[in-house]
Amino acid sequence: MWSDAGAAVAAAHRAEWAHVLAATVRVARDLDLAEEAVQDAYVQALGTWDEQGVPDKPGAWLTTAARRNVLNALQRQRTLAAKLPLLVVEEPDTSATDDRLRLVFTCCHPALAVEAQVALTLRLLCGLTTPEVASALLVTESTMAARITRAKKKIAIARIPYAVPEPDQLPARVGAVLTVIHLLYSAGHTAHAGHDLQRADLGDRALDLARMLRVLLPREPEVAGLLALLLIHHARRAGRTDAAGRLLRLEDQDRTAWDRTAIAEADRLITASLTAAAPGRFTLQAAIAALHAQAPAYAETDWPQIRLLYDQLLTIWPSPVVALNRAVAVSMAEGPAAALALVEDLERDGRLAGYHYLPATKADLLRRLGRHNEAAAAYAAALAGTENAAEREFLAARIDDL
Repeated sequence: MWSDAGAAVAAAHRAEWAHVLAATVRVARDLDLAEEAVQDAYVQALGTWDEQGVPDKPGAWLTTAARRNVLNALQRQRTLAAKLPLLVVEEPDTSATDDRLRLVFTCCHPALAVEAQVALTLRLLCGLTTPEVASALLVTESTMAARITRAKKKIAIARIPYAVPEPDQLPARVGAVLTVIHLLYSAGHTAHAGHDLQRADLGDRALDLARMLRVLLPREPEVAGLLALLLIHHARRAGRTDAAGRLLRLEDQDRTAWDRTAIAEADRLITASLTAAAPGRFTLQAAIAALHAQAPAYAETDWPQIRLLYDQLLTIWPSPVVALNRAVAVSMAEGPAAALALVEDLERDGRLAGYHYLPATKADLLRRLGRHNEAAAAYAAALAGTENAAEREFLAARIDDL
């Protein structure tokens, strides 16, 4: 069993890691050196806090220790000139908020591949080890280590500034950050593989990042929209499976198990976002999710309104995945035949080849139309496309029912 100091260090790792690392990077001007210094600070905290007690401000203690470690390392090594230092842009009024924003925008710089952005976000902002990041993103540890190393080198060689973007660059850059956080949550919402439907650890990390970004950028409507979207998904998490871990359709879920406090918080965020500006893609997705969450029963879902929101979302974000989700809304508002034509158009389009939710959606429409043989074949195609055990069990049961 952990000591009080051990529990405090674990709590500080979750709550303070991004803050401590961000403040240390600005002193170190080198991501690897800063990481090593922060890791050492947490190790030092275990011993010191056990002997002297947990400080009133653990984050401040860790930041001071990490910065001292950096200075000591530089004095010993004197190799800073031989490194590839970060381009740290000095600003007249630097705060902890600025430091964390700098780290966020460095991890999610558009010059980096999306895979690298996600990896760096987990590594630097969430404090996961390289093996943990590799496990989360389903690649080997060696592959992930190489990916993270290449990303750090590119930041240094390309002289990507460790700075908050200029106001005119902020909207585009915020979009990349929000996309990365949403990708992280999606990876946890439905695990790519394994026995469990969800990866709660990834979902929690993404929600923490969205909350942090909301504190750092309180006037950005899409930040509020993303946080609202994740809150609604998080609120419904407990109802997505039964006691045995089997997947439950939305219409079969126990709505009393949903977290109404989180749904109410999301509703306030959506209202604030819609009041501030024309809705972006995350705010519209949150509004759609809210209509599902607020319906007293599945039969009382406002499908025509959901379909209208999808129309608007497809206009500003013409994604084939959005088009597929819109087809589901069309099926509920206008019937499965109208939706089937849309799904078959998406099949011919080809951009969703290998996306197992396309044949799963088609199978459900065919089942509702009474075309059971075709539905079974579509369910089989969906089954072949997923490695998640809970999804596989659900799809196999649908085939058996037919």
